[in-house]
Amino acid sequence: MSATTSRIDQRLERLHTLYPKLIDLRLERLERLLAALGHPERRLPPTIHVAGTNGKGSTCAFIRAIAEAAGLRAHVYISPHLVRFNERIRLAGTLVSDDALDAALAEVERVNAAAPITVFEAITAAAFILFAATPADLAIIEVGLGGKFDATNVIPPPRAAAITAISLDHREFLGDTDTVIAHEKSGIIKPGTHAITGRQQPDVFAVIQATAQSLGVPLAARGRDWTIEPTQDGLLYTDQHGSLALPEPALHGAHQRDNAGIAIAALRHSGIAIPDAAYAQGMRSVEWPARMQRLSTPLLDALPPGSTLWLDGAHNPGGAAAIAEALADFPGPTHLIIGMKQAKDCAEFLRIVAPHAASIQAIAEPGQHLALPVEQIIAASGGIATPGPTIDAALRRLAADGAAKRVLICGSLYLAGVILGRQAVVAGEG
Repeated sequence: MSATTSRIDQRLERLHTLYPKLIDLRLERLERLLAALGHPERRLPPTIHVAGTNGKGSTCAFIRAIAEAAGLRAHVYISPHLVRFNERIRLAGTLVSDDALDAALAEVERVNAAAPITVFEAITAAAFILFAATPADLAIIEVGLGGKFDATNVIPPPRAAAITAISLDHREFLGDTDTVIAHEKSGIIKPGTHAITGRQQPDVFAVIQATAQSLGVPLAARGRDWTIEPTQDGLLYTDQHGSLALPEPALHGAHQRDNAGIAIAALRHSGIAIPDAAYAQGMRSVEWPARMQRLSTPLLDALPPGSTLWLDGAHNPGGAAAIAEALADFPGPTHLIIGMKQAKDCAEFLRIVAPHAASIQAIAEPGQHLALPVEQIIAASGGIATPGPTIDAALRRLAADGAAKRVLICGSLYLAGVILGRQAVVAGEG
């Protein structure tokens, strides 16, 4: 660990002590801090704001890939990170350096002067400082949690407010029904923007539509205002501006078509000029870790020759449905290795994916943040799952008969981070 990385960790630890709750969905603390910092959030390039339960990160990745294929410089703010904290902030196409991140956090600490602030609010302020100071053509900002009272929602009206698939998650903060959660997510819609949404349940769509109508904001909705459908050799996207013939995206799963369509619609309604060819190139070049990501050495080496190993961070019922749809499209059986975070709806996740699994092993990796104990995963499965209880042991068990297998590791972004961190360290990247 470098001295700068150590300083960043120490700053984050100090920021964690400034507020008793890790999450407190209010805006006044950050508004006070940003005012003291000279309002960097008002000096951003044209912005696309992305909210939703599932697909936010993938949609941001599609927007960035298309923008960069067009030769544009894009800032990106996402959460959480999987391996390195720097993954959260991308400046004009490049991950923030340790020195730049340390300097921004130092400025936040200095100006905040130990006033109450959550760590996510402080990180958001640091991102806006960096974005305001670095020239770029576009800023892509992912909501952390919810929308209406999320720290990122202090920004002025964005060019486009995109809302991806909504389902039940973070109910302790956002509410117990999908319509209540939809109301919170729709809070990123502001007068003067364009709202975009993909495939939604009818009651959820009604909330999004009502919010847009109440604010006089045009809403571009899949199936009504734009479509994206499979063709013999790829996809066809169509809206009022015309049609785009596209290849299948590099991100696997039918649900990624919806995320790709939302990204395209957001860009086409934002007023940012994108050549048609850049949309196709973005589909080919898009990358997003732990979203049906195919893994290679060293973990794949534990399985017999001819096996494939996949990783997905899905962790809620909506994510489970996307996994189930992807597994249904795979030929032949898939073996699941599942580790989950505490407070997630483990039983519902397993209910959705279990019918598509040849076997299920429950794991809890050392270093996996708030890992749900293996015994609780097994109980939630109704006894279908068996104990891994670690990734290494689970892979050895699957390899014992020497037959090639398809294996998917899923259930938690924190688990995904541990898995990717192991791969990076062995590969000499960490």
